[in-house]
Amino acid sequence: MLKEIFERTKRASKTLALLSDQQRNEILLAVADAIITQKERILKANTEDLTKMEKSNPLYDRLQLTGSRLEGIAGDMRNVATLPSPLGHITKQKILPNGLRLCRVSVPFGVIGMIYEARPNVTFDVFSLCFKSGNACVLKGGKDADCSNREEVALIHEVLEKYDVSKDVVALLPATHEATGEMLNAIGYIDLCIPRGGRKLIDFVRDTARVPVIETGAGVVNTYFDKDGDLEKGRAIINNAKTRRVSVCNALDCLLIHLDRLDILDNLVEPMAEKHVIIYADDKAYATLDGNYPYLEHATDESFGTEFMDYKMAIRTVASLEEALAHIDQYGSGHSESIVTENETTARKFQQMVDAACVYWNAPTSFTDGAQFGLGAEIGISTQKLGPRGPMALEEICTYKWLIEGEGQTRP
Repeated sequence: MLKEIFERTKRASKTLALLSDQQRNEILLAVADAIITQKERILKANTEDLTKMEKSNPLYDRLQLTGSRLEGIAGDMRNVATLPSPLGHITKQKILPNGLRLCRVSVPFGVIGMIYEARPNVTFDVFSLCFKSGNACVLKGGKDADCSNREEVALIHEVLEKYDVSKDVVALLPATHEATGEMLNAIGYIDLCIPRGGRKLIDFVRDTARVPVIETGAGVVNTYFDKDGDLEKGRAIINNAKTRRVSVCNALDCLLIHLDRLDILDNLVEPMAEKHVIIYADDKAYATLDGNYPYLEHATDESFGTEFMDYKMAIRTVASLEEALAHIDQYGSGHSESIVTENETTARKFQQMVDAACVYWNAPTSFTDGAQFGLGAEIGISTQKLGPRGPMALEEICTYKWLIEGEGQTRP
């Protein structure tokens, strides 16, 4: 059954080339409107999913849709519709000595497979970016969000049919482990697979796939408060990075603080007490916060390098920039890292030495997001180095081909 789905999606992907950018934009705007006018059916399906998950589960926040979140999703889709088309861009051209004219032009991948967990917003984000860039998509959501995903795809199909576009350009697979395995082995049908979820999912996809894969998502995020850091900036940055949305991959997991600034640590983390953030502190930080912060525990070896996805954060004391860099090198995931300092030399060295997709200076890692970067939306945050890196949007899900024109030349 799944092979038939892959075959239909592959065939349908060819028809997208017949649509103009104006037609694609019109359809995206129609879907965005439908998200708002049909929001009650989406929220009803989402409620059905939510009833099966404990509110204490860190994934609950990612799973939950609200009226305001749907407004944001629709707004992102409208933004994508206003962006320039990524297709048909000439990225290189030249004339060879023999007179052959070479042109390298951007084109869609074809069919993009997306594997994701309890994130129903991803369904709309992936559709908007794939459709705008001329790609068909095969979606494999998690069982936790299956009701939401199926209602969303049904809505997309209804709009596509109104515009006489094959609904097969968007396919949703069963929320089973077996479907994941079949997608990862769909050679000749899936041109690119993107996993979006936790470390366990990403490792499984990387180790199992026989189709090309771009790794995204897993974020073990650190912020280093330097000896020259500004207290007020640090308070705002740390609190925003940790508590804005704890379940997302750009949320702060570990605060590194210079030994010379321990005297202000209680002031730095004070805003997080309102959200009941549990802090796992090393011995020096614990001694400083003991009696000054209500939700305090001793750090263990497992506290560092953990993606909490919850109201939890580790603190480690370092004696130098070099020690902070060594910690990030050992425990970071290559996603997003930040430094708080008023010393430009230190900041530039930090940005130069940290090996991550996004490296911040006096700003929170919560900005690692396709929409925030002005990309309209994102299909994921790539943490690998081969191909796209960081927020992946329209340009990042296109490839290219060479067009060669001659006048009868032959090769000697």
